[in-house]
Amino acid sequence: MISNINFLVFRRLYFTKVKLGSPPREFNVQIDTGSDVLWVNCNSCNDCPQSTALGFQLNVFDAASSSTAGLVSCSDPICTSGVQTTATECSSQNNQCSYAFKYGDGSGTLGFYVSDMFRFDAILGESLISNASSIIVFGCSTYQSGELTKTDKAVDGIFGFGPGDLSVISQLSSRGITPRVFSHCLKGEGNGGGILVLGEILEPGIVYSPLVPSQPHYNLNLQSIAVNGQLLPIDPAVFATENNRGTIVDSGTTLAYLVEEAYDPFVSAVTSTVSQSATPTISNGDQCYLVPTSISDIFPPVILNFAGGASMVLKPEEYLTHRGSYDGAAMWCMGFGKSQEGITILGDLVLKDKIFVYDLARQRLGWANYDCSLAVNVSMTSGKDQFVNAGQLSASSSSREMVFRLLPLGIMTLLVHIFVLTFSEFFPECASLWPIFHFWLLERHISSFRL
Repeated sequence: MISNINFLVFRRLYFTKVKLGSPPREFNVQIDTGSDVLWVNCNSCNDCPQSTALGFQLNVFDAASSSTAGLVSCSDPICTSGVQTTATECSSQNNQCSYAFKYGDGSGTLGFYVSDMFRFDAILGESLISNASSIIVFGCSTYQSGELTKTDKAVDGIFGFGPGDLSVISQLSSRGITPRVFSHCLKGEGNGGGILVLGEILEPGIVYSPLVPSQPHYNLNLQSIAVNGQLLPIDPAVFATENNRGTIVDSGTTLAYLVEEAYDPFVSAVTSTVSQSATPTISNGDQCYLVPTSISDIFPPVILNFAGGASMVLKPEEYLTHRGSYDGAAMWCMGFGKSQEGITILGDLVLKDKIFVYDLARQRLGWANYDCSLAVNVSMTSGKDQFVNAGQLSASSSSREMVFRLLPLGIMTLLVHIFVLTFSEFFPECASLWPIFHFWLLERHISSFRL
């Protein structure tokens, strides 16, 4: 055990600005692939945060002030489509569809569903089209608890990108507005933050593994783990998706979590490999190492093997976190925590610096190492689940060949400005419209996770 060490454990949070209602009102909402529903703070919320330390003013949604807003009744089919952490209830007095969510970090929210305009700017060919819109159903939060109430982390809501019927992706794709696939590339370090596309990023190195069907999260079949080329003695059954267990990919989780049966042999193998070059130690209950040189020279590659023959190779910085220094040596700690719930979670630590493709149409998830500050190739769609190879996206070429170079625009304290591109409404006279959002990356000083 060592003491008197200066370190910070960061939580990365991606959020974007969305416009809702008529006239449109702007909200800063967290991006989360581990939950389904888009919800924002409601004007009738008494427990919602009133201010934030993140450099913007918090807003609330007022259905009465929007000319296009409508309440969702109990008889609406979407009221009964909520699964996962959603509990739908109906008031006998006003026939109003309500919800209750609880997240993996212990925070929660209550509220009711509304339908209203979801507004965005879009690119059509070489022109910028403003005021594109589509009616969607989202939540109006009237109560919050836990981390959601803390001023230093407060945003206006959460934008769930999960596979459920209530997610914006599912709502738009069910009407043929967007494809049933989205992709992201999260830049891990330095300037910039990445890209998120409602569509399929094309990259020759992408490998795919089938999604476990009929699950509320993006579950994969993790089969084995290798450290320095040696398979660990782990029973594959501990990763199986059954009895509230499984392996989940979730951008709402900062680090990563392994079930106990996998965590212990994993840490033991890494420690054994580096014990001659780094000094193992314990800090705040975590396995850490005092490293006199670059971790790339000492720590071994880790390989996660999935169903379908797809492997994910992790560099040391994708399973370790830097926690400052001690006696002139850098301290690096395990970025994989021990799961207490029997669920293996692959969070941002693992997802960063890779293209990830969530292909719901083909029920598969793919990935490839990539520099997320570079342009990407995107397959556009001319209709529901019908893909057209668009080549590279370029703002100066035709609507089927657009390139958006995702270069950082600047840094403000802990916030890093990044672009996000998404597909949107399809019109007969064009290949597609591209709504553009601006995403931000926030590093929080916590290490909890959200599902």
